[in-house]
Amino acid sequence: MNMYIQLAGGLVVLLVAAEIMIRGAVGLARSLGMSALMIGMTVVALGTSAPELVVAIDAALAGVPGVATGNVVGSNIANVLLIVGAAALIAPIARRAQQENRDAFLLFLFTAIFVALGWSGTIGPLGGGLLIAIFVGYMGFSYWKDARDPASAQEHAEEADTMGGVPDNPWLATGVTLVGLAGIAWGADLMVDGGVAIARALGWSEEVIGLTLIAIGTSLPELAASAVAARRGHPDVALGNILGSNMFNMLAIAGITAFVVPLPVSDGMRAFDLWVMLGCTVLVAPVLMGRMPVGRRAGMAILIMYAG
Repeated sequence: MNMYIQLAGGLVVLLVAAEIMIRGAVGLARSLGMSALMIGMTVVALGTSAPELVVAIDAALAGVPGVATGNVVGSNIANVLLIVGAAALIAPIARRAQQENRDAFLLFLFTAIFVALGWSGTIGPLGGGLLIAIFVGYMGFSYWKDARDPASAQEHAEEADTMGGVPDNPWLATGVTLVGLAGIAWGADLMVDGGVAIARALGWSEEVIGLTLIAIGTSLPELAASAVAARRGHPDVALGNILGSNMFNMLAIAGITAFVVPLPVSDGMRAFDLWVMLGCTVLVAPVLMGRMPVGRRAGMAILIMYAG
Protein backbone atom coordinates (compact mmCIF):
# COMPACT_ATOMS: atom_id res chain seq x y z
CA MET A 1 0.00 0.00 0.00
CA ASN A 2 2.88 2.38 0.80
CA MET A 3 4.15 2.20 -2.77
CA TYR A 4 0.77 3.32 -4.15
CA ILE A 5 0.67 6.20 -1.65
CA GLN A 6 4.24 7.06 -2.63
CA LEU A 7 3.33 7.13 -6.33
CA ALA A 8 0.17 9.20 -5.82
CA GLY A 9 1.84 11.52 -3.32
CA GLY A 10 4.81 12.04 -5.62
CA LEU A 11 2.46 12.97 -8.46
CA VAL A 12 0.60 15.53 -6.33
CA VAL A 13 3.86 17.08 -5.06
CA LEU A 14 5.23 17.13 -8.61
CA LEU A 15 2.24 18.95 -10.11
CA VAL A 16 1.90 21.49 -7.26
CA ALA A 17 5.64 22.19 -7.22
CA ALA A 18 5.68 22.65 -11.01
CA GLU A 19 2.94 25.28 -10.74
CA ILE A 20 4.87 27.09 -7.97
CA MET A 21 8.10 26.93 -9.98
CA ILE A 22 6.46 28.35 -13.13
CA ARG A 23 4.99 31.32 -11.25
CA GLY A 24 8.33 32.07 -9.60
CA ALA A 25 10.20 31.72 -12.88
CA VAL A 26 7.73 34.02 -14.68
CA GLY A 27 8.19 36.64 -11.94
CA LEU A 28 11.97 36.32 -12.18
CA ALA A 29 11.87 36.59 -15.99
CA ARG A 30 9.75 39.73 -15.78
CA SER A 31 12.14 41.30 -13.29
CA LEU A 32 14.99 40.59 -15.75
CA GLY A 33 13.12 42.44 -18.49
CA MET A 34 12.18 39.49 -20.69
CA SER A 35 9.35 40.13 -23.15
CA ALA A 36 5.96 38.50 -22.68
CA LEU A 37 6.46 36.56 -25.93
CA MET A 38 9.79 35.15 -24.77
CA ILE A 39 8.36 34.26 -21.34
CA GLY A 40 5.41 32.48 -22.89
CA MET A 41 7.54 30.49 -25.33
CA THR A 42 10.33 29.53 -22.92
CA VAL A 43 9.54 29.84 -19.21
CA VAL A 44 5.87 28.80 -19.39
CA ALA A 45 6.27 26.23 -22.15
CA LEU A 46 9.36 24.58 -20.66
CA GLY A 47 8.03 24.86 -17.11
CA THR A 48 4.90 22.86 -17.89
CA SER A 49 7.13 20.01 -19.13
CA ALA A 50 9.47 20.14 -16.12
CA PRO A 51 7.78 17.17 -14.36
CA GLU A 52 8.52 14.82 -17.27
CA LEU A 53 12.11 16.05 -17.51
CA VAL A 54 12.88 15.66 -13.81
CA VAL A 55 11.16 12.25 -13.62
CA ALA A 56 13.23 11.03 -16.59
CA ILE A 57 16.55 12.27 -15.19
CA ASP A 58 15.74 11.01 -11.69
CA ALA A 59 14.86 7.56 -13.05
CA ALA A 60 18.03 7.40 -15.13
CA LEU A 61 20.27 8.45 -12.23
CA ALA A 62 18.46 6.02 -9.91
CA GLY A 63 19.51 3.14 -12.13
CA VAL A 64 16.10 2.53 -13.75
CA PRO A 65 16.47 4.31 -17.13
CA GLY A 66 13.78 2.06 -18.60
CA VAL A 67 11.24 4.15 -16.67
CA ALA A 68 12.52 7.27 -18.43
CA THR A 69 12.26 5.68 -21.89
CA GLY A 70 8.80 4.33 -21.13
CA ASN A 71 7.69 7.73 -19.81
CA VAL A 72 8.71 9.52 -23.03
CA VAL A 73 7.07 6.99 -25.35
CA GLY A 74 4.02 6.48 -23.12
CA SER A 75 3.45 10.22 -22.68
CA ASN A 76 3.51 10.78 -26.45
CA ILE A 77 1.00 7.98 -27.00
CA ALA A 78 -1.22 9.34 -24.21
CA ASN A 79 -0.99 12.87 -25.60
CA VAL A 80 -2.42 11.78 -28.94
CA LEU A 81 -4.95 9.11 -28.03
CA LEU A 82 -6.02 10.22 -24.55
CA ILE A 83 -5.99 14.01 -25.01
CA VAL A 84 -7.39 14.17 -28.56
CA GLY A 85 -10.05 11.61 -27.65
CA ALA A 86 -11.06 13.42 -24.46
CA ALA A 87 -11.08 16.86 -26.11
CA ALA A 88 -13.20 15.63 -29.04
CA LEU A 89 -15.61 13.96 -26.65
CA ILE A 90 -16.17 17.28 -24.87
CA ALA A 91 -16.31 19.45 -28.02
CA PRO A 92 -15.85 18.14 -31.60
CA ILE A 93 -12.69 19.35 -33.35
CA ALA A 94 -13.91 20.90 -36.60
CA ARG A 95 -12.11 21.19 -39.90
CA ARG A 96 -9.98 24.35 -39.78
CA ALA A 97 -9.17 26.84 -42.49
CA GLN A 98 -5.60 27.37 -41.25
CA GLN A 99 -3.48 24.34 -41.96
CA GLU A 100 -0.40 23.50 -39.91
CA ASN A 101 1.27 21.39 -42.59
CA ARG A 102 4.80 22.36 -41.55
CA ASP A 103 4.32 21.54 -37.87
CA ALA A 104 2.61 18.23 -38.67
CA PHE A 105 5.48 17.27 -40.98
CA LEU A 106 8.09 18.25 -38.36
CA LEU A 107 6.31 16.21 -35.67
CA PHE A 108 6.37 13.16 -37.95
CA LEU A 109 10.02 13.79 -38.91
CA PHE A 110 11.17 14.14 -35.29
CA THR A 111 9.21 11.05 -34.28
CA ALA A 112 10.82 9.06 -37.11
CA ILE A 113 14.28 10.26 -36.01
CA PHE A 114 13.56 9.20 -32.41
CA VAL A 115 12.33 5.76 -33.57
CA ALA A 116 15.45 5.35 -35.75
CA LEU A 117 17.73 6.20 -32.82
CA GLY A 118 15.83 3.82 -30.55
CA TRP A 119 16.07 1.00 -33.08
CA SER A 120 19.70 0.39 -32.11
CA GLY A 121 18.56 -0.65 -28.63
CA THR A 122 20.15 2.29 -26.80
CA ILE A 123 20.03 6.06 -27.24
CA GLY A 124 23.46 7.18 -26.07
CA PRO A 125 25.16 10.56 -25.57
CA LEU A 126 25.70 11.04 -29.32
CA GLY A 127 22.02 10.46 -30.08
CA GLY A 128 21.07 12.60 -27.09
CA GLY A 129 23.26 15.41 -28.37
CA LEU A 130 21.59 15.19 -31.79
CA LEU A 131 18.12 15.42 -30.23
CA ILE A 132 19.16 18.43 -28.12
CA ALA A 133 20.61 20.17 -31.20
CA ILE A 134 17.38 19.59 -33.13
CA PHE A 135 15.37 20.94 -30.16
CA VAL A 136 17.46 24.11 -29.90
CA GLY A 137 17.13 24.67 -33.64
CA TYR A 138 13.38 24.10 -33.54
CA MET A 139 12.91 26.50 -30.61
CA GLY A 140 14.93 29.18 -32.40
CA PHE A 141 12.91 28.70 -35.57
CA SER A 142 9.63 28.76 -33.62
CA TYR A 143 10.58 31.99 -31.86
CA TRP A 144 11.54 33.62 -35.17
CA LYS A 145 8.31 32.43 -36.82
CA ASP A 146 6.05 33.48 -33.94
CA ALA A 147 7.75 36.86 -33.55
CA ARG A 148 6.82 37.56 -37.19
CA ASP A 149 3.22 36.34 -36.73
CA PRO A 150 1.19 38.91 -34.71
CA ALA A 151 -1.59 36.45 -33.84
CA SER A 152 0.79 33.78 -32.58
CA ALA A 153 2.92 36.32 -30.71
CA GLN A 154 -0.19 37.70 -29.01
CA GLU A 155 -1.24 34.19 -27.98
CA HIS A 156 2.12 33.49 -26.31
CA ALA A 157 2.18 36.92 -24.70
CA GLU A 158 -1.31 36.48 -23.25
CA GLU A 159 -0.27 33.10 -21.86
CA ALA A 160 2.36 34.86 -19.76
CA ASP A 161 0.42 38.07 -19.03
CA THR A 162 -2.72 36.35 -17.74
CA MET A 163 -0.87 34.22 -15.20
CA GLY A 164 -1.85 35.29 -11.69
CA GLY A 165 -0.04 34.91 -8.38
CA VAL A 166 3.32 35.92 -9.86
CA PRO A 167 5.76 37.48 -7.34
CA ASP A 168 6.99 40.96 -8.29
CA ASN A 169 10.04 41.07 -6.00
CA PRO A 170 13.03 39.44 -7.75
CA TRP A 171 14.36 37.94 -4.51
CA LEU A 172 10.96 36.47 -3.66
CA ALA A 173 10.61 35.20 -7.23
CA THR A 174 14.01 33.51 -6.97
CA GLY A 175 13.06 31.88 -3.66
CA VAL A 176 9.71 30.67 -5.04
CA THR A 177 11.45 29.23 -8.11
CA LEU A 178 13.99 27.35 -5.97
CA VAL A 179 11.26 25.99 -3.69
CA GLY A 180 9.34 24.82 -6.75
CA LEU A 181 12.42 23.14 -8.22
CA ALA A 182 13.14 21.38 -4.92
CA GLY A 183 9.52 20.21 -4.77
CA ILE A 184 9.72 18.88 -8.33
CA ALA A 185 12.87 16.92 -7.49
CA TRP A 186 11.28 15.48 -4.35
CA GLY A 187 8.02 14.61 -6.10
CA ALA A 188 9.87 12.97 -8.98
CA ASP A 189 11.93 10.88 -6.56
CA LEU A 190 8.80 9.71 -4.72
CA MET A 191 7.02 8.94 -7.97
CA VAL A 192 9.89 6.95 -9.45
CA ASP A 193 10.48 4.98 -6.23
CA GLY A 194 6.77 4.18 -5.89
CA GLY A 195 6.41 3.28 -9.57
CA VAL A 196 9.42 0.96 -9.55
CA ALA A 197 8.18 -0.76 -6.36
CA ILE A 198 4.75 -1.31 -7.94
CA ALA A 199 6.32 -2.70 -11.13
CA ARG A 200 8.47 -5.15 -9.19
CA ALA A 201 5.56 -6.22 -6.97
CA LEU A 202 3.39 -6.92 -10.03
CA GLY A 203 6.20 -8.50 -12.01
CA TRP A 204 6.17 -5.72 -14.62
CA SER A 205 9.20 -4.33 -16.38
CA GLU A 206 10.47 -0.79 -15.77
CA GLU A 207 9.33 0.22 -19.26
CA VAL A 208 5.73 -0.87 -18.60
CA ILE A 209 5.34 1.25 -15.47
CA GLY A 210 6.82 4.20 -17.37
CA LEU A 211 4.49 3.60 -20.32
CA THR A 212 1.37 3.43 -18.17
CA LEU A 213 1.04 4.90 -14.66
CA ILE A 214 3.92 7.40 -14.80
CA ALA A 215 3.16 8.45 -18.40
CA ILE A 216 -0.50 9.11 -17.61
CA GLY A 217 0.42 10.94 -14.41
CA THR A 218 2.89 13.30 -16.07
CA SER A 219 0.40 13.91 -18.92
CA LEU A 220 -2.32 15.12 -16.52
CA PRO A 221 -1.43 18.86 -16.87
CA GLU A 222 -1.85 18.68 -20.66
CA LEU A 223 -5.07 16.68 -20.25
CA ALA A 224 -6.51 19.19 -17.79
CA ALA A 225 -5.57 22.18 -19.96
CA SER A 226 -7.06 20.55 -23.05
CA ALA A 227 -10.29 19.62 -21.26
CA VAL A 228 -10.76 23.20 -20.00
CA ALA A 229 -10.07 24.61 -23.48
CA ALA A 230 -12.55 22.17 -25.04
CA ARG A 231 -15.27 23.16 -22.56
CA ARG A 232 -14.67 26.80 -23.51
CA GLY A 233 -15.13 25.99 -27.18
CA HIS A 234 -11.45 25.88 -28.16
CA PRO A 235 -10.63 22.17 -28.72
CA ASP A 236 -7.86 23.23 -31.13
CA VAL A 237 -5.79 24.14 -28.06
CA ALA A 238 -5.47 20.41 -27.41
CA LEU A 239 -3.68 20.05 -30.74
CA GLY A 240 -1.18 22.75 -29.81
CA ASN A 241 -0.57 21.04 -26.46
CA ILE A 242 0.09 17.74 -28.21
CA LEU A 243 2.44 19.26 -30.77
CA GLY A 244 4.55 21.09 -28.20
CA SER A 245 4.55 18.36 -25.56
CA ASN A 246 5.44 15.51 -27.94
CA MET A 247 8.31 17.45 -29.48
CA PHE A 248 9.63 18.45 -26.05
CA ASN A 249 9.36 14.85 -24.78
CA MET A 250 11.32 13.34 -27.67
CA LEU A 251 13.88 16.08 -28.26
CA ALA A 252 14.57 17.77 -24.91
CA ILE A 253 13.63 15.16 -22.30
CA ALA A 254 14.99 12.10 -24.11
CA GLY A 255 17.94 14.11 -25.44
CA ILE A 256 19.05 15.55 -22.10
CA THR A 257 18.51 12.25 -20.26
CA ALA A 258 20.37 10.20 -22.89
CA PHE A 259 23.23 12.71 -22.83
CA VAL A 260 23.58 12.07 -19.07
CA VAL A 261 22.77 8.34 -18.93
CA PRO A 262 22.20 6.12 -22.02
CA LEU A 263 18.51 5.28 -22.48
CA PRO A 264 17.78 1.57 -23.11
CA VAL A 265 15.05 0.65 -25.60
CA SER A 266 13.86 -2.88 -24.89
CA ASP A 267 13.06 -5.49 -27.56
CA GLY A 268 9.38 -5.27 -26.66
CA MET A 269 9.37 -1.51 -27.04
CA ARG A 270 11.12 -1.73 -30.41
CA ALA A 271 8.69 -4.39 -31.60
CA PHE A 272 5.51 -2.62 -30.49
CA ASP A 273 5.49 0.65 -28.55
CA LEU A 274 7.73 2.70 -30.85
CA TRP A 275 5.52 1.75 -33.78
CA VAL A 276 2.39 2.64 -31.84
CA MET A 277 3.89 6.07 -31.13
CA LEU A 278 4.76 6.54 -34.82
CA GLY A 279 1.29 5.34 -35.83
CA CYS A 280 -0.33 7.82 -33.43
CA THR A 281 1.67 10.61 -35.06
CA VAL A 282 0.43 9.55 -38.50
CA LEU A 283 -3.11 9.42 -37.10
CA VAL A 284 -2.99 12.95 -35.67
CA ALA A 285 -1.23 14.55 -38.68
CA PRO A 286 -4.43 15.14 -40.74
CA VAL A 287 -6.07 16.64 -37.65
CA LEU A 288 -3.13 19.00 -37.09
CA MET A 289 -3.31 20.06 -40.73
CA GLY A 290 -7.01 20.83 -40.37
CA ARG A 291 -7.98 18.30 -43.01
CA MET A 292 -9.82 15.81 -40.80
CA PRO A 293 -12.48 16.84 -38.24
CA VAL A 294 -12.86 14.70 -35.12
CA GLY A 295 -16.38 14.32 -33.77
CA ARG A 296 -17.59 12.78 -30.53
CA ARG A 297 -17.89 9.27 -32.00
CA ALA A 298 -14.35 9.45 -33.33
CA GLY A 299 -13.22 10.79 -29.95
CA MET A 300 -14.78 7.80 -28.20
CA ALA A 301 -13.14 5.43 -30.71
CA ILE A 302 -9.74 7.05 -30.05
CA LEU A 303 -10.20 6.65 -26.29
CA ILE A 304 -11.09 2.97 -26.79
CA MET A 305 -7.92 2.58 -28.87
CA TYR A 306 -5.91 4.01 -25.98
CA ALA A 307 -7.57 1.66 -23.49
CA GLY A 308 -6.71 -1.21 -25.84
